[in-house]
Amino acid sequence: MNSKALFIYDENETAYRFNDSHPFNQKRLILTVDLLRKAGALPPESVISPGKAAEAQLYHVHSREYVQAVTALSYPEPEQKWLQQAEKYGLATEDTPFFPGMNDITMGLVGGSIRAVDAVMTGETVHALHLGGGLHHAMPSKGSGFCVYNDAAIAIAHAKSAYGSRVLYIDTDVHHGDGVQWSFYTDPSVCTFSIHETGKYLFPGTGAVNERGADSGFGTTVNVPLEPYTEDESWMECFSEVLGKVAEQFKPDLIVSQHGCDAHAFDPLAHMHCSMEIYRAMPRFIHQLAHQYCGGRWVALGGGGYEIWRVVPRAWSLLWLEMSEHAIIGQLEKDPELALPSSWLKEWQPYCSEALPSTWLDPVETWEPIPRRNEITQKNRQTKELAMLYLPK
Repeated sequence: MNSKALFIYDENETAYRFNDSHPFNQKRLILTVDLLRKAGALPPESVISPGKAAEAQLYHVHSREYVQAVTALSYPEPEQKWLQQAEKYGLATEDTPFFPGMNDITMGLVGGSIRAVDAVMTGETVHALHLGGGLHHAMPSKGSGFCVYNDAAIAIAHAKSAYGSRVLYIDTDVHHGDGVQWSFYTDPSVCTFSIHETGKYLFPGTGAVNERGADSGFGTTVNVPLEPYTEDESWMECFSEVLGKVAEQFKPDLIVSQHGCDAHAFDPLAHMHCSMEIYRAMPRFIHQLAHQYCGGRWVALGGGGYEIWRVVPRAWSLLWLEMSEHAIIGQLEKDPELALPSSWLKEWQPYCSEALPSTWLDPVETWEPIPRRNEITQKNRQTKELAMLYLPK
């Protein structure tokens, strides 16, 4: 065993960029890495490069026809016949428009998530984090929701084919993890758990409690759709109670988790009212489950997060601090008002139009209370009970 945790990163991953005005902005990777380095929490020996997926590995999830379309639309000037078919493959939308170099760049992101699985499953490390991954909306033959290839699903399929792993997938993104769910909907060896804002009001509109899997995979799909304006306490109650039972029943060999951090109150693309506390608490709970049920084997991926200044760097840093068992995590237990590195604030404040937060956690006691708190909490509890009716065997 060489390492407790590995951080898979290459600045080239920031090239996954649709256009200058698109909300999916991978500058958040640079901001996160810089925060960790300035906090003294990212030693060079813990960082490894992603590598690149082989085309054959894409076919575990995506159709050959779709991969051909992505490849053709990646040229600076695609052929007219492919331009005419781009919409068919979900690559001509405002959300997921094709861009030059798309295929090679996205194969690099997929390669990073596969590299994370290999590192954990071969014993090179116990935990691996790949923040460039987590593109959970892409479908077998269609791009969707800012996602071209579904690296999370491909990494899970690789864990199954290369190591015979029984995989628990945990999706904490505010948007339902639809692409991963549908990829394994009938597969009893993969359990998908997604906690998210209800699809009644938010993309992709799926993730209802009654989506439970099919055929021999019935019960291995678990969804916890929460009400808009859900806060920390209700979110964590539903997350920990349902996921704890799921892990106990399913008993995975490997946990793969997706860490979109867009349920935060500041995120512009959703309607939740959570704080940085859930981004400290969820990794801690997943970490415990990994050691309890699968020898610590845990692969974590990035995901959504569109407040790239005030939310994403702190949330993703807290994830790494937990995975690597850094001293800052213990310090936060004693001092919830622990300050961020002043050098990071000084470096980036000139580029942000709003005041950057000065502490790791949020001063939620100063936030305006949500008027319907009790009603939202009760509705979420009803959803929690429904989600626990059929659990994986």
